[in-house]
Amino acid sequence: MIGLLQRVTTASVTVEGETVGEIGRGILVLVGVQKGDDERRADRLLERLLGYRVFPDEAGRMNLSLRDIGGGLLLVPQFTLAADTRKGTRAGFSTAAPPEEGQRLFDHLLQRAHEAHAPVASGRFGADMQVALVNDGPVTFWLES
Repeated sequence: MIGLLQRVTTASVTVEGETVGEIGRGILVLVGVQKGDDERRADRLLERLLGYRVFPDEAGRMNLSLRDIGGGLLLVPQFTLAADTRKGTRAGFSTAAPPEEGQRLFDHLLQRAHEAHAPVASGRFGADMQVALVNDGPVTFWLES
């Protein structure tokens, strides 16, 4: 499971003109599900997202996690993260989980996130989403579980 984590001052997701998720200071995570991913990997990714130290402490060093600052978590399903881009000029998606499995695991991740942290918001699986963010830093990390 892939999580592209971005530290933000604000972020939102809009579907058909309606804001379906938004946060203030926190992290926006684009989530890709690959073949072979399971609940254990989703749970591990969530633990890493909540505990990954990306926020500055009083000395300006990235020593604080999302849990430490009580920031928002915005999870956005992103099928294209699982693309195979090693050759050619068009991505292949043979490494991505089938849509049903991707949605099941994204829903699992989202449910666990709601149980473990607040505030949590999300995009909508399979929808044409517009994502707006102010990347703080910028700070962006690619996490895999």
